Amino acid sequence: MNAPSCHTRIDWIPASGFQLRKAGVQFDAVRVDGDDGRRAADLLEHMTGGDPGPVVIEANGRRGVYFLLPPGSTAGRAWPAGAMPFNACRGTVSYVPVPARGGRTWPLAWRCPPTAADRFVHPFLLLNVLLAVERAAAAPPGSR
Repeated sequence: MNAPSCHTRIDWIPASGFQLRKAGVQFDAVRVDGDDGRRAADLLEHMTGGDPGPVVIEANGRRGVYFLLPPGSTAGRAWPAGAMPFNACRGTVSYVPVPARGGRTWPLAWRCPPTAADRFVHPFLLLNVLLAVERAAAAPPGSR
């Protein structure tokens, strides 16, 4: 995991705590809950040498993993079961929780902090990773 850069100022990251940001403005997001989300984040990190783009994790409730993607990139795409897109499609309003880079942000944290204002998780890479995680979960035990 990359350490957050103290020099990169990104205006949608709050200075402290956490805030909800409207999806589709600065970014879209895809949430995957529980172990599948964490497996997808592990695989993305491995495939990208530790820099898959910004990923937020939630420590309680659904234990959601939010993958932040370029704005407008989640709409009109068939996401696998268990993947919930957050965007600004016509007739929808979605909000994504975004933690500060440090301090008290529980239950949210950066799994992979953003490294630049325009650096996001690649939509096609995420889609393929989620399909691989889905296939692995559906495989009979012992065949993995």
